[in-house]
Amino acid sequence: MSLIPRSSMFDIDRFFGDNWPRSADREMGEFFAPRVDIREASDHFEITAELPGIDRDNIHVHVNDGILTLEAESSQEDKEEKDGTVIRQERRYGKFMRSFNLGGDVQEEDIKAMFKDGVLTLKAPKVAEKIPQKRRIEIE
Repeated sequence: MSLIPRSSMFDIDRFFGDNWPRSADREMGEFFAPRVDIREASDHFEITAELPGIDRDNIHVHVNDGILTLEAESSQEDKEEKDGTVIRQERRYGKFMRSFNLGGDVQEEDIKAMFKDGVLTLKAPKVAEKIPQKRRIEIE
């Protein structure tokens, strides 16, 4: 399993952040790619991604041609009114996508996902290693 790194040319968030000045207004609506942790156990890989403020229904995880993709969309609004006049209004809209190359050592059909307290956890079981079996071949 390999992570497509954040510093790759496909990292839109970093490309725009490094090449154009940022303003507080722009940051509220930009594409983002959250950091993830990948751990390897003896029988599975575990991927965790922090997704604070994102509703479970706005998270999509899918596998296609050996690529595991996490996608999510966030839309939050905070609005303060005083005597019917808007004093402050802040919005945060954003999308993210992270992709992982599973390689040939993951059971794609058995990947499980859990979402609790803003953290998405994926468990990708490894393919069981086949032990070569010895068999006798009869001579005719």
